[in-house]
Amino acid sequence: MPTSATRGAASAPTGPTHGCVRCGAQIPITESMCERCNPLGLKAPAASQAHGTVFIAVGAAIVVMAVLAHLAFSTIGPFTGSLAGVAADPAGLRVSIQVTNAGSNAGSTTCRIGDPQLPGIGPETFFVQSPILQGGQTQRFDTVVTTLGTRLRQLTVDCGT
Repeated sequence: MPTSATRGAASAPTGPTHGCVRCGAQIPITESMCERCNPLGLKAPAASQAHGTVFIAVGAAIVVMAVLAHLAFSTIGPFTGSLAGVAADPAGLRVSIQVTNAGSNAGSTTCRIGDPQLPGIGPETFFVQSPILQGGQTQRFDTVVTTLGTRLRQLTVDCGT
């Protein structure tokens, strides 16, 4: 039968040890907290519980951000663009583009300018950001394309959605 002097004393751990997660006291590797920090001997949560909780929280955050992004951007666009003109410029070709925002909120789009005689999207394809257009607004803007040379030619413009 333990005496009052030995009843509260902690026995020295045998075998591999590590620090208590709260106070750092050396305890057996199979325990997470010492008797002083966990007097009732409650089990620590399993690693799968902790990781599962974090996984659910991250998943919920991603869903919330996706819904907010959809609500923020769903009424921008679609955009349509057309070639309004091409002129020679010392640095290349001056291209006039007319863009329309068919949505109800302000936004901008990326327009791709290319030569229909060249297959695919190669290094000569030129991309330009349109100015910000209010919902329902049409605007014409100019840009200088430096990747297609200075010789006037037929070009295509795609301002997508």
